[in-house]
Amino acid sequence: MSGQLIVSVSGIRDATRDVIDSFAREMDARGVALSLFVAPRLKDHYRLINDPETQEWLLERREGGDAIVLHGYDQAATKRRRAEFAALPEHEARLRLLAADRVLEETGLRTRLFAPPRWLASPGAVAALPQAGFRLMADIAGIRDLERDTVVKSRVYGIGDGAKTEPWWCRAMVIGAGRVARRGELLRVAISGAHLAKPGPRQAMLDAVDIALHHGAEPSVYRWQRTVFDRSVA
Repeated sequence: MSGQLIVSVSGIRDATRDVIDSFAREMDARGVALSLFVAPRLKDHYRLINDPETQEWLLERREGGDAIVLHGYDQAATKRRRAEFAALPEHEARLRLLAADRVLEETGLRTRLFAPPRWLASPGAVAALPQAGFRLMADIAGIRDLERDTVVKSRVYGIGDGAKTEPWWCRAMVIGAGRVARRGELLRVAISGAHLAKPGPRQAMLDAVDIALHHGAEPSVYRWQRTVFDRSVA
């Protein structure tokens, strides 16, 4: 039995766009669409709203089959070592989600999909997501359908964005990815744009994808479906 493969990239901005584009083209050659994790604000005063080149790149990638996933609002404003949505109460989480939603709507990148920074969301954040119009959340433990309150359990094999980056971890990630793919289960692999510029992590991600495809994993993206007959919403 074949499983599915979801590949996601975070940390998308002006400084990482070219290296992410290069990786995306390698995925295109393998027939693998990407789930692109987008945040309106990042460190060093980055604002997506002021970066038309990255906006255009994201729109083109979505048109080609990639998925846009909201990945927080203002990660730069969070405390060191604490993920943005990991401990927020419901009210504050809702305000951040609505602010982020407005930015993505203004840039033409609006999505109903959400993945919290470092894959961690508080109960308050989870409760706020449907109120802000979101229908699916991908976190550390799996993929949650927020309307049906169901979860597909699946761990994330990641590099960066809160995950380890050392060579031993990259090797372990490839081995773990191969094990999941051989079992015909859902495999989720993720990397931050900054780490795609590093040969070791980049090669580990390529190896993980290739071994999954070798074992028959079907490439997919994060998506929410009304029913099995209706078109998906991304």
